Amino acid sequence: MLDPQAGDEQREQVASDAKARLEKLGEIKHEANWGMRKMAYEIDRRGEADYRVWRFTGGKDLLDDLDHSLKITDGVLRFRVFKVEADSPNIVPPDTEQIMRRDEDDRPRGRGDRGDRGDRGPRRSRPDSAPAPERSEDEDRSEEAAPASAAGSAEAGS
Repeated sequence: MLDPQAGDEQREQVASDAKARLEKLGEIKHEANWGMRKMAYEIDRRGEADYRVWRFTGGKDLLDDLDHSLKITDGVLRFRVFKVEADSPNIVPPDTEQIMRRDEDDRPRGRGDRGDRGDRGPRRSRPDSAPAPERSEDEDRSEEAAPASAAGSAEAGS
């Protein structure tokens, strides 16, 4: 994800440098320029970024080199490397116009008023403030007689 406030030439230079590193120490299988896209949350007070995606093969030396160079390069907001199966499909970006239309419509979202549920009545008080249900003496005795090994195995997992 490249900084949108950097110039077009600088973003292209960062992308071409990353591509050159990938080609030098590995092999590029797929390349995509998703362009400027709105981000889910702001990074460094920027609401959008220039997205570049590469699918590549390479070893640990390539990953170390790429990690180091992208961390110190001005103009890189964020980067991620994912390990994927060789036969998995290439990632296709979601349609930005469709996302923007969805965000602009006036349908309520989230956990707002749900008229289809009807009146659910007042909220109940906290469970610890309600009186505990009465139990029979048989239930109390059965819990005391539970084998100690069951309690020990549950504790061993923590």
